[in-house]
Amino acid sequence: MMTPQEARNQKLAEQMIKNLNRRNMEAFYCPTGEEAVKKVSELIADGSSVTWGGTATVRDLGIPEALKERKTLEVLDRDQVESPEEKLQMYLRAFSTDVYLTSANAMSEDGEIVNIDGNGNRVAAISWGPKKVIFVVGLNKVAQTLEAAIARARSTASPVNAQRFDIKTPCRLDGRCHDCNSPESICSYIHIVRNCRNKGRLVVVLIGEDLGY
Repeated sequence: MMTPQEARNQKLAEQMIKNLNRRNMEAFYCPTGEEAVKKVSELIADGSSVTWGGTATVRDLGIPEALKERKTLEVLDRDQVESPEEKLQMYLRAFSTDVYLTSANAMSEDGEIVNIDGNGNRVAAISWGPKKVIFVVGLNKVAQTLEAAIARARSTASPVNAQRFDIKTPCRLDGRCHDCNSPESICSYIHIVRNCRNKGRLVVVLIGEDLGY
């Protein structure tokens, strides 16, 4: 028997899947992170090249390690490069991969996906390049409206990520958004997916756990 929280998550996910389908995106719900790892792996065909963006969710779930165990995949591990030149080349190579994994800083209940970047490489890959983009998103990132989702991304996710990446921004100092124009602003590019132009390219895996920031 499901707990009240599990029942709520199931109902919310079912409605969100309908809304994402309406936006031409494929979507799935996994109650646990373990199930999500299996689902993501199922969505990636043998022989595919795959990489990921700066996502804590994908790393915390252990998805990179799970994919590396599949010897039939070409895994481009951006976490293994060190120099700025190597990082740039890895960012550019991501555009030609078969599969790009990412999460979301926030989502609205009706299926719009919000991400914020400092460099813009992640939101650029979401928009164009990789043949398939798989979003791996905990239901803790779901907000009621698009406006609330943007607010969550800027006021919750960005200050935490500024700490994570040790970026010199006002939000790193006191944990709240200042709507700054800092040279190192982590909110340089605000990206909203409201529809998938090419059916099948964008896939969302919703998870009934608190994941990422």
